[in-house]
Order: sequence, then structure tokens, then C-alpha cells
Amino acid sequence: MERTFLMLGALSGAIAVAAGAFGAHALQSRVEPRLVEVFETGARYQMFHALALLAVAWATTRWPGSLTTASGWLFVAGTVVFSGSLYAMTFTGIRALGAITPIGGVCFIAGWVCLALAARNS
Repeated sequence: MERTFLMLGALSGAIAVAAGAFGAHALQSRVEPRLVEVFETGARYQMFHALALLAVAWATTRWPGSLTTASGWLFVAGTVVFSGSLYAMTFTGIRALGAITPIGGVCFIAGWVCLALAARNS
């Protein structure tokens, strides 16, 4: 799992940097300012959780087990749902997509709780 989470974290970080650059340079002339902010929020949370995946990769070597693994997969799911819904909302203009964004947020919170429990229980 260490390599999997390290690879996913690194790829997610690269995508977050590209998304941030796109949002800062190319998106502003294409969508309304509020949607640029929405997009930037998605990129910011993606980067935070790309770094969290790197921490999970390290944690799997120190505290292997189901909680650590669950933490990593929850961060992946949270990124896809939270950031993905914000990216999709920006490109499509369908504001209803914002209704699923909190599900990704719950995944992020659960991932952090799992990581904390993995550390405590070891």
C-alpha cells in the first residue's frame, strides 16, 4: 500500500498544480469570478490531500493495518468527489453538482479520523 498511496499522492499533487495554474491563467477569461473561486477551492483541497496521501504512504510503513489503508482510500474518494464535483460544476455551470461536494468533505474528515486512530492504536 505504501507505493500505491505514494504514487496516488504524487499524481494527485501534479494534477492539483496543473489545475491551479489553469485556474489562475486560463480560466478567468472563460467563467464568472465565483466559479473561478470554486475551481481554486477544488485545487487547494486536492493539494492538501495529495500531501495527506504522502503521509499515509509513510504511515503504512509505521502503522500498517486497516485504519491506515482506509484513511488513504478515503482521501482518494474525497478528492474525486469533493474536488471533482467542484471542477465539474465550474466547467458545466450545473450548480446542483455542489450538492454532492459535502460527501467528499465527509470522506476527508473520516480519512483524518482513521489516520488518527491508526496512530493511537499502534
